[in-house]
Amino acid sequence: MTKQTILGRVSQLAKANINALLDQAEDPRKLLDQLIRDYTNNIAEAEEAVAGTIGNLRLLEQDHTEDVAAGREWGEKALAASKKADELRAAGRSGEADTFDNLAKVALERQLQSEKEAKTAEPAIASQTEVVDKLKTGLERMKVKLNELRAKRDELVARSTSAQAQNRMMDAVKNINVLDPTSDLGRFEDKVRREEARAMGKQELAASSLDAQFEQLDSLGDSAEVEARLAALKSG
Repeated sequence: MTKQTILGRVSQLAKANINALLDQAEDPRKLLDQLIRDYTNNIAEAEEAVAGTIGNLRLLEQDHTEDVAAGREWGEKALAASKKADELRAAGRSGEADTFDNLAKVALERQLQSEKEAKTAEPAIASQTEVVDKLKTGLERMKVKLNELRAKRDELVARSTSAQAQNRMMDAVKNINVLDPTSDLGRFEDKVRREEARAMGKQELAASSLDAQFEQLDSLGDSAEVEARLAALKSG
């Protein structure tokens, strides 16, 4: 994965407009769940790529540090060899002095080479550092966006659950007779009163029938008395 590709993906994801996506979605909750999965995967991939980029930068920095140190060390060696050559030449030992001067030249060549390598690496290090800083910033934005997605998903789920509960409550309220909550009790009371009236009617009917039977018995007794008196008249 190239640096440009990494930067492009990080920038695109970090700038994504969540609200615009939700407005276009048929099922916002499913969209948010999918976005969370995608963001999580993309962040993991980006982190791995950024880690590789940072690793390359650290290698460049280490090489640069080594080149700078090598240039300093070769400069010190050149100075030491030059001083030794001056001492030998002052002592009349020109042949040996030339040898140390040659050593100083070799050290200076090595110093120059190390300094060139260090200088050549500096623009690449600066560019790579800028890229790494942008990648780190983009990753942080992606993580913030991921947290926003999770919060949005949780809010949507909570609102959906609340709406469902309210709908269930309203459906239950519709099934209650809000005009006369005691109407069923009133109808039952009327039924009981009718049953009581029917029982009273039967009792009254039974009582009148019994009175009639006693009256009939009384009339039979009177007839027997009349017959008995008639018989007594005839016999006298």
